Amino acid sequence: MRYEKGHKELTRERIVKIASRRFRKDGIDSVGLASLMSEAGLTHGGFYNHFKSKEDLVATALGSALQDSYKKQDRQTSEENFAGLEKFVRAYLHPDHRDHPDKGCAIAATAAEIARHPEATRQVVAERIEILYALIERHLPAGLTPDQKRQTAMAVFSVMVGALQLARIATDPAASEQILQSGIAAALALADAAAG
Repeated sequence: MRYEKGHKELTRERIVKIASRRFRKDGIDSVGLASLMSEAGLTHGGFYNHFKSKEDLVATALGSALQDSYKKQDRQTSEENFAGLEKFVRAYLHPDHRDHPDKGCAIAATAAEIARHPEATRQVVAERIEILYALIERHLPAGLTPDQKRQTAMAVFSVMVGALQLARIATDPAASEQILQSGIAAALALADAAAG
């Protein structure tokens, strides 16, 4: 059977999109290739026409998810000032983000698993995290040195990821909301302290 030009690329994109969502929702190790390919409307054997291994798919899917997160946050926070940073932090630590890991940040959803993957996969993710640091840095005061901006961005993002993960763990809705609000306050206080 002959396929139209571009069919293979579109199929690969569909697999990446589904894998990205499933890895964030269910965890990397919980997602089997057979069920993933079935959801994509393909056979398990067809997987290797698109990827060398599951690890290749993991790196591609998480890299794609993080790139999408960056683009979304970049659109939402066009102001290059503290107001833009506050929008970014509040959007990240929002109940919708907490409740829908499959549509959110791949770092918060899979960090513990990624840490146990090969260096090549961790490198892809680390490169995308650098882009998120740069987005935060862009919203910090111009008077900070590049090193101060980087250190602050790393601290702010670390607080955001940790708060989101803890809010997802909490079984009491009020406690979960309190964690989100505390994370917002802490992240913004770090940025504000660096500016002071």
